[in-house]
Amino acid sequence: MSELRFDCVSVHYGTRRRGTTAVDDVSLTVPSGEIVGLVGESGSGKSTLGRAAVGLAPLSAGRILLDDEPVPLRGRDRPIQMVFQDPSSCLDPRMTVGASMAETVPRRDRTTGATVNRAKEVARLLDLVELDADLAAAYPSQLSGGQRQRIGLARALGARPDVVIADEITSALDVSVQGTVLNLIRDLQRELSISMLFISHNLAVVRYVASSIAVMYRGHIVEYGPAEEILTNPQQPYTQELLAAIPDSVDPTRRAS
Repeated sequence: MSELRFDCVSVHYGTRRRGTTAVDDVSLTVPSGEIVGLVGESGSGKSTLGRAAVGLAPLSAGRILLDDEPVPLRGRDRPIQMVFQDPSSCLDPRMTVGASMAETVPRRDRTTGATVNRAKEVARLLDLVELDADLAAAYPSQLSGGQRQRIGLARALGARPDVVIADEITSALDVSVQGTVLNLIRDLQRELSISMLFISHNLAVVRYVASSIAVMYRGHIVEYGPAEEILTNPQQPYTQELLAAIPDSVDPTRRAS
């Protein structure tokens, strides 16, 4: 895995007079092998920042670096993979799960150059996200929301990325299912040492998986630090409001541990 760094990144939509600045001069580092949580309300710019890393939002200023080198946004093998809130957006309803997953698997092993057996790799990836290998023959419509989200994660991992960006991947799931996905993220972190930017509006979710937390408000990072420090001694009023807004009854981390 690699270090991802946003260096004074801005994303502006529209014209100078009538446009909107979604991300304004943001600097943020996702260290190699760590999960950084990016939290903020809807419209804060957090998803735009993630989309910029994979070339889905054009930069107006700044740089995005992977191990101090500019991130390549073109070509078949992209080093940063994104898992979206709606997994159906990356699953063709006319294709089986196995066929969709095989699309992201490189034809050759990047280390040895040997041809990759895609069927075996799909089975390995399904096992990695704790799904039965038989689901490779299923279609997306036959899966639950939680299963589809794990397939989306497996597809991203199949591309052997240096960094994974997870954008609100639990927000559309029931609380009990959220806990299952969060536990899976923690297990994968321990097993694979994933470098991940984990984006969510829910601080309860972020605090369960992230070693560091960045708080975004109106396009700016207003607070950043170790998760324990942010949670126990928040300096910004906005962060304090996010913490105060977590009701125990909808906290998936109380069911995930």
